[in-house]
Amino acid sequence: MLHKFPAAALILGLLAGPAVAQDDGRYAMERTEDGFVRMDRQTGEVSVCREQGEDLVCRLAADDRQAFETDLDALSDRVTALEERLAELSSADLPPEEEIDRAMGIMESFMRRFFGMVQEFQQELGTPEDGTRT
Repeated sequence: MLHKFPAAALILGLLAGPAVAQDDGRYAMERTEDGFVRMDRQTGEVSVCREQGEDLVCRLAADDRQAFETDLDALSDRVTALEERLAELSSADLPPEEEIDRAMGIMESFMRRFFGMVQEFQQELGTPEDGTRT
């Protein structure tokens, strides 16, 4: 049947040549009255392919196109919601750098005093710093 369409045979030959070398059986193509139907065996996506001049142009089938558009809209809504949430988080009332430095200074002072007291108690008990008794 392809002998009636030499351009199609040539195009398919050129397209199939490299694809055959790398083909892992992912796509299946079937001839129809209007052109070809190509199915992606991994995703189930179906494309309708037609000859336009010397080119073979493939487009998603109408059902797949609608499902694609629906998924795309849902993903777009999720991205928008995540961007809004991120904007809220980044604009949260965080303390200024000076206040953080002040809080860290207080914590450092507290920790130094606390560990100083621990050392004093260890010396009073005659316990070395590693916690063993002498």
